[in-house]
Amino acid sequence: MTAPTPVIPVPPADLPGTLGALRAAGHQYRTVKQELRDNLLARMRSGETRFPGIVGYDDTVLPEVERALLAGHDMVLLGERGQGKTRLIRALGSLLDEWTPVIAGSVLNEHPMRPLTPASVAQVAEAGDDLPIGWLHRSMRYGEKLATPDTSVGDLIGDVDPIRIAQGRTLGDPETIHFGLVPRTNRGIFAVNELPDLAERIQVALLNVLEERDIQVRGYQLRLPLDLLLVASANPEDYTNRGRIITPLKDRFGAEIRTHYPVDLELELALIRQEADLVAAVPEHVLEVLARFARAVRESPSVDPRSGVSARFAIAAAETVAGAALRRAGLLAASDDSDGRPEAAVARVGDAVSVTSTLRGKVEFESGEEGREIEILAHLLRTATAETFRAHLAGLDLSGFTALVEDGTAIETGELVGSTELLRQVGTVPGLAKVLDRLGLGDAPTPEEAAAAVEFVLEGLHLTRRLGKDVTESGRTVYGGRG
Repeated sequence: MTAPTPVIPVPPADLPGTLGALRAAGHQYRTVKQELRDNLLARMRSGETRFPGIVGYDDTVLPEVERALLAGHDMVLLGERGQGKTRLIRALGSLLDEWTPVIAGSVLNEHPMRPLTPASVAQVAEAGDDLPIGWLHRSMRYGEKLATPDTSVGDLIGDVDPIRIAQGRTLGDPETIHFGLVPRTNRGIFAVNELPDLAERIQVALLNVLEERDIQVRGYQLRLPLDLLLVASANPEDYTNRGRIITPLKDRFGAEIRTHYPVDLELELALIRQEADLVAAVPEHVLEVLARFARAVRESPSVDPRSGVSARFAIAAAETVAGAALRRAGLLAASDDSDGRPEAAVARVGDAVSVTSTLRGKVEFESGEEGREIEILAHLLRTATAETFRAHLAGLDLSGFTALVEDGTAIETGELVGSTELLRQVGTVPGLAKVLDRLGLGDAPTPEEAAAAVEFVLEGLHLTRRLGKDVTESGRTVYGGRG
């Protein structure tokens, strides 16, 4: 299977094609930071969403980012892993003009009214208003580099091209330079992810970019006033652990902004709903269990707080649970329910058990907890399930469920128990309608949704010590007796 070909935006046909036509259209040159400022203010005044897809930062991080953009500051975002720093940085590109004019063929995306290199200056002088121009879409004006110890100055800034020297050009001639990622993002936004991982001697190469806005290659200073917004991300612990941001470079960033994990449960849920690619239906109460689980892991004293627990943990958990539901539907397809209706893929709370083993690699535990990782995660998952049970079903009369097993009857569920089979075991249960209402499953839930609600009640009653539970060797879960 071949990878899809990236779609390159095509500029509208009515855009000016020459420098003269551009001037006649009344185009005014603006720097990148002026573009960002003007477009941000326009969105503020119109009430349009300024940063689509960014969840949980409306009252904390985004106001600081907006102040930095309005002030024209380069910025560094500090936060633990999985807090959406890269997502936020990439969202800045939507504030650029949709199309911007460039000198056709310019490696540095030079504006036809502000040529930088001697060759472009000569080209503009010679062609005048007949200079052909191209148009660059904002999606092509964003550059990004993940900082790694092997990153070189040549990667970021550029290096002398020996072939061009051999062709007779002299050192110091910009035509001999093979430009790196930063100059090639001129008139755009450039991001350095995990900046402290960049070797200190390489960080020095960015000093001129941030302050004097020029670059040096092999000791030759090129007066190329770059026009860009430089943004970096870093983990706060990297200042003292893997590496650090050198003091002169920190001083040149105009704004240092702290990011954070979702501050409350609703924001955690909103993030999961937005980001998780679910292959099966996952009821809201199951998503809430996973959101509470992620927050419990993040706050656990057994987990290293310096590393953090990424938002990707909860997202992957939701996707894993959906995968477990799809697996159950697939396994039961060979033995459809008695009414001939195949099992639909709907997640249950019991499907969440699988995440304790598959996701433990996403969590860094304290050194004294070695060997207890799955045990710790299983305990936190049970705690999250009990909290969700109390939050939704506290105060309901659930005696109808406990009465099911008072005569010694057992109720079996698990990944190989279909919804029809589970519902047949419980029959008509007093109080089930109120449970479905509390869980937001409506008046006419599907059998799979009803089964998910029943299993949630049974697990909640077990966790609150009102119902016994056992797991058989075949993997079935049996509820019965007192907890």
